[in-house]
Amino acid sequence: MPDSALRHVVIGGASGLIGRAFAESLRADGIRVTTLVRTSDPGADEVPWLVDSDVLDPAVLDGADAVLGLNGASIGRFPWNSSYRHTLLWSRITPTRALARAVRELGETAPHFVSASAVGYYGTHPGGPIAEDAPRGDGFLADLCGEWESAAFGAGERARVTTLRTAPIVHRDGVLKPLVLLTKLGFSGPLGRGTQVWPWISLDDEVRAIRHIIDTGTTGPVNLCGPTRATQNDIGFALARELNRPYLLRAPEWGLKLVLGSDPTESLLTTDAYIIPEVLASSGFTWTHESAEDAVRAAVGRR
Repeated sequence: MPDSALRHVVIGGASGLIGRAFAESLRADGIRVTTLVRTSDPGADEVPWLVDSDVLDPAVLDGADAVLGLNGASIGRFPWNSSYRHTLLWSRITPTRALARAVRELGETAPHFVSASAVGYYGTHPGGPIAEDAPRGDGFLADLCGEWESAAFGAGERARVTTLRTAPIVHRDGVLKPLVLLTKLGFSGPLGRGTQVWPWISLDDEVRAIRHIIDTGTTGPVNLCGPTRATQNDIGFALARELNRPYLLRAPEWGLKLVLGSDPTESLLTTDAYIIPEVLASSGFTWTHESAEDAVRAAVGRR
């Protein structure tokens, strides 16, 4: 679908970092945005859902060009105890199933269903590179992403479905949020080894990539990450440089596990996975921020 033909997009999870930025991008271009909200008192261009029922009326999506599902509780909250693991799962699977069901019921007139996922799907894979055809990894986050994507593809074989395997967003309100505070206080340094490869993407490129996917009609799993390899040290050094702070204090892996728990540490901080955006690159997408250092500079650079 050419971008000029895009007229109406429905978004679930529009209150998050990506959802807000994506909605603002569409509205700036005069594209109608309908947001799905969990309230019984919706405002203009809002539709209530998941209030009294897990079912979404397919009529809400009828006539839309695309529906974007971004719902999900933050994985940056710790610890991941049994109760919060349930929240992480429910907050993703339930909305995704509701959207998939509505898309399936609309049949041939259904919009393009673009559903969030994450690069956590691959788990830890030292070496790489890892493209979209790599198998699912091990661990809680990989299992969660697998169930999340299965829920999206429940829209049916004839539906146009894309799953966004998104890397951590290099933004002040994304992966950099806790790191900025620690760096400003002078407590930054390698997390574990520091040489582990971290997937990353800037918020600008995340939004542009989603629009590109809708524009080109790209379906299936898509890795949303930057085009160049970066280690945790690369990102940490870049942040310290921009904030004019030292980068000296190593946080040992055992200490991170003691404070945060094993699963969050291994899934988010010491994970080692060189993810490549093969589908995006082959579809003609170009990046505004081609290196993690550039993305950090754009996000927190001195003004």
